[in-house]
Amino acid sequence: MHVISLPYTENACNYFERVRHLDHALLLDSNQPASRFGRYDLVMADPVALITHAAGITTLHESGHCTNSDADPFALIEQTMTRLLPNSISPKWQQLPFCGGAAGLFGYDLGRSIETLPSQAIDDIAIPDMSVGIYLWAIISDYQQQTTYLVSHLSSQLTLALRDSLLTSFSHSRKPFSLLEAFQPNMTPDQYAHKFKQIMDYIVAGDCYQVCLAQRLRAIYQGDLWDAYLRLRTVSPTPFSAYLQLTGATVLSLSPERFLEVNQGQVETKPIKGTRARGQTPQQDKALYNELAASPKDRAENLMIVDLLRNDLSKHCDVNTVQVPRLFAIESYSNVHHLVTTIRGRISDNKRLSLLKGAFPGGSITGAPKLRAMEIIEQLEPHRRTAYTGSIGYISSHGRMDTNICIRTLVATHEQYNHQPVGYIYCWAGGGIVADSNCNDEYQETFDKINNLIHCLQQAS
Repeated sequence: MHVISLPYTENACNYFERVRHLDHALLLDSNQPASRFGRYDLVMADPVALITHAAGITTLHESGHCTNSDADPFALIEQTMTRLLPNSISPKWQQLPFCGGAAGLFGYDLGRSIETLPSQAIDDIAIPDMSVGIYLWAIISDYQQQTTYLVSHLSSQLTLALRDSLLTSFSHSRKPFSLLEAFQPNMTPDQYAHKFKQIMDYIVAGDCYQVCLAQRLRAIYQGDLWDAYLRLRTVSPTPFSAYLQLTGATVLSLSPERFLEVNQGQVETKPIKGTRARGQTPQQDKALYNELAASPKDRAENLMIVDLLRNDLSKHCDVNTVQVPRLFAIESYSNVHHLVTTIRGRISDNKRLSLLKGAFPGGSITGAPKLRAMEIIEQLEPHRRTAYTGSIGYISSHGRMDTNICIRTLVATHEQYNHQPVGYIYCWAGGGIVADSNCNDEYQETFDKINNLIHCLQQAS
């Protein structure tokens, strides 16, 4: 493995700009120093192999060939990574988060490869349920150490050529992003209220304790999606952001939520349950902060998901290692306060993908019990979630893993509209509904979570 120092920049977008023209370019963006909670930025592109899953079929794309398989998609990632990358790294570089490996999108609907679910919601976005590349190189910026490295399993000649291209002067060329119409939700307030009542009926009947109901908004756009992402990350600096280019679609994630991290055998997940909008004045903001911290309803909702995730982790972690070191902490972002709990355990490195599959999708965005909540989501939400509430992240060949929950996430397709190169851009927002939820409050909370994103893009227009 080659490791070459590069000029440090606290904004890895500068490096991503130079490689985003390559296939399946991916930026994992901690958005430092503004987000305050992250550490690393990762940039990678041009995977040596790509594993996708769509319509129940797993496909391996490698060396210009496509091979369909009925293999488990998580197992195929493990097999392909083992075949193409070494699993031993010099102790000198063990502290790096990524030393080559698998990275990409695990969409919410990949859950259909794990559980048997009904098919009722409209599937109208052309995006695979999973798209994960095997990447032989990455650019890693460490905000804490203020270092940037190029890590590469390419040949020495190709690695040096890549380094030289990253250091060559570069002129930015972007067509400004704009919307051609305002975002339109797929539910009216009355429709949301009707679905809310149906969930309440399920809770009263004992079917479930909590269901995360989401609505989808759609608009037509033109221009460069990278320009849109650069605007969004300034108004919503979050530590688990990502920009991922797929074939025919792009995912822009401004997520504040970690799903699963594995580092030297320690597993961490940080579910978010409980939200308040930021106040207009310091006094109002502090009052909303204190209200969330003391809310019995939000604490109960958070605890339901904590118990679900403790159970998910316990199935794969070493016996008696799952603990909750931080319960009901408040994390404050540009537009909301969140109630966040930290859950940790210990695991063998070779169980990472089993853990990811076993806990997928994250319980914080389904409800409890998970499978019944997913069935109700499929029944009540008009459209499939695709990337939304799935995960984006990496599984490194040397044992580390980190993934987000794709909330505050947009999916854009590349299409034609009136014979012009434009496309549709989609955004989702939801929240957990429990027995003592208020319909109007829950409906408003969905907009509180994404108003800064929507307003940012509308102002750009």
